[in-house]
This record gives sequence, C-alpha cells and structure tokens, in this order.
Amino acid sequence: MKSVLFLAIAMAVPALALSQVEASVPAKTKAVAAPPKLTPGVRRSALKAVEELTPIDDDVQVNLTAEELELAKLVHVGVIPCELGASVTITPSEKRHGVFWVRTKNMTFRMHPVSSRTGAIRLEDPRAGAMWLQLGNKSMLMSQKLGQRLADECISPNQAVVAENLKKNPLPSILDAPPTK
Repeated sequence: MKSVLFLAIAMAVPALALSQVEASVPAKTKAVAAPPKLTPGVRRSALKAVEELTPIDDDVQVNLTAEELELAKLVHVGVIPCELGASVTITPSEKRHGVFWVRTKNMTFRMHPVSSRTGAIRLEDPRAGAMWLQLGNKSMLMSQKLGQRLADECISPNQAVVAENLKKNPLPSILDAPPTK
C-alpha cells in the first residue's frame, strides 16, 4: 500500500511542477501562431487556383537594368516544343517591359532576364525558384527548388536552324589539339 501511494505521489510531483512553470511564463511567449484558417466551404485547391490566376504583374521589387532589358529582346516567345511531347509557352508581359510569363503544363512562372557570364539568355523567377535557360541551339526550364528539369530539349524555330548548322559544321572540341601553323 505504501509503495502504491509513493508511486502516485512520485508521478504527481512533475505534473504539479510543470503546471507552475506554465503559469509563470508570460502569455506572449506561450502563444503559438495558429495556421491561417480556411474560409468554411472553400477548398485549398480552389484557393490555390485563385492565387495562381491573380495577376502579380505590378511587382516593383524587380528593377531591370539596361543590359537586362536588352537581353529581353533576345528571348524567343511563343509556344516552344520540347522533348517527350511537352511544350513551354513564353509570353511577354503586357504591363511590364522585360518580364515574361513562362507556362508549362501545370505551372506558371513570372520571369525576368538575368545577365550571365556565359552569354546564355537566362530568365529567373526567384520567388518560385525556377529558371529558363536559352542557349543557341536549345532551351530548358529548371526548378531549383525541386532540383530537376521541368522541360528539356525545347527548340524554337530559330534554335532549330542553329542546331542544324552545328550538325553540319560542328565546333572544335576543347579537347582537340590546336591547329598547327
């Protein structure tokens, strides 16, 4: 009987001490922010669809330089077919010069040009972590957050001409010996 009583007291002491500690903590540090509540009857998928369709074209956080605005003139626009039957649609923004909407099957990105050291044309959406890389003979859409390519081997009509010329007249490899004089 004494051991049962002792065990009950031993179990109750930590609970009493914990309740006293909680009572002494100020309300500001004890409160935890609750996740935002959904409007009753509205699904998350509906809220996401509304968010995706809401224009964010007036974003003033991106200030394009003159160099980036010149790069924007070189971006291939329209529907660009990619491998495996995929395609990417690039549309210039109507409200903001130098900004593009890049769409693939179920994703839309608001991208702007970023200068690169390699000479490639690079569009980025830093908020979504996506990047469109346009080379002379092909383009690709990559997700930096997912760490994967969303669309690869995308070739516009201009890039198809460059790719065909590279097949006929390949560039010398950096591993080849330099020509002798």
